[in-house]
Amino acid sequence: MPALTPPPAAGTRVMVALSGGVDSAVTALLLKESGWDVQGFFMSNWEEDDDGYCSAAQDFQDARAVAAELGIPLHRASFAALYRERIFAHFLSEHRAGRTPNPDVLCNREIKFGPALEWARRLGASHFATGHYARLMPASDGIALCKARDSGKDQSYFLHAVPSAALARTLMPLGDFAKSEVRERARRAGLPVFDKPDSTGICFIGERPFRQFLARFLDPSPGPIESPLGERLGTHFGLAFYTLGQRSGLGIGGCRGRTEQPWYVAAKDAARNTLVVVQGHDHPLLASSALATDAWHWLSAPRRTSFRCTVKVRYRQSDQAAVLEPRVDGSAHIEFAQAQRAVTPGQYAVAYEGERCLGGGVIASVTPLVRERAAA
Repeated sequence: MPALTPPPAAGTRVMVALSGGVDSAVTALLLKESGWDVQGFFMSNWEEDDDGYCSAAQDFQDARAVAAELGIPLHRASFAALYRERIFAHFLSEHRAGRTPNPDVLCNREIKFGPALEWARRLGASHFATGHYARLMPASDGIALCKARDSGKDQSYFLHAVPSAALARTLMPLGDFAKSEVRERARRAGLPVFDKPDSTGICFIGERPFRQFLARFLDPSPGPIESPLGERLGTHFGLAFYTLGQRSGLGIGGCRGRTEQPWYVAAKDAARNTLVVVQGHDHPLLASSALATDAWHWLSAPRRTSFRCTVKVRYRQSDQAAVLEPRVDGSAHIEFAQAQRAVTPGQYAVAYEGERCLGGGVIASVTPLVRERAAA
């Protein structure tokens, strides 16, 4: 069984972000068992709606039940206004620009490990704790963010943009546990959420159809769906409603004279308001040999010259061998050893050296393996 983190002194307070799920519940359990003065708080990041998709109300009741079982205080704070200003506005802006953002990364940086952490400090907590699957290790250049032992649950990708100073005040005790162990600890402790399913997606979308949700905020802008040779295949709803590599929802199956292979989004031509699609999961137009990022956020001592590392361009992707070249303007250029499929502007490229996360940046542009019409 992994060793637990003891408090630096008796009575040291830690504020645990209780989400209503099993992971944060066991985080609170483990810290209480190891001697911390544990208090919990529940963050409200989205206003209640009446369509049944947002689970915040039920999650809060589950967090209350966990706190009662553990005998710890539970606070509640709303960051909904900040969430709309810092995350949701960016989410819509990026989609309008034809990019595909990742709100979970921004939520960690802009809310959970920013205002929420400071809110916890004002309540007397010297430390902040979450149920993330990642490990925080001492290193010569500060705190190292490392992958979780359970590779299937590792969440370091979502944490790469958190400031190092915030990580230095954070505890993530689940980094050494497998998910099955976490559920078993919850069951043995009698925590009421021991078998609660993992949440999927982000609260303001929930399980609802993505296009349906986005259409509440973005106007449709129909245009042609074309093959790489310019053949008209159908009509799209608006470029903002699609992402590179997308297969479902294109509405162009069974085109005359074509094979039965599925279609995938290969490119967005904003100048012509055209969606370019190809057939086949591994079509060359879906592949990129390199990418460029916006400003790179370092979680290690910044590098000044090119170096070899591994990179992920999406969550759950296996590590991909690459060469990362830091640029003088603070951005980065990444060249892959093998071409990558559906690298998507607006998502994040995150670099690793072994188990350690070195940081990451928003993907600004990609270098296609082949050019559009030459590959058709």
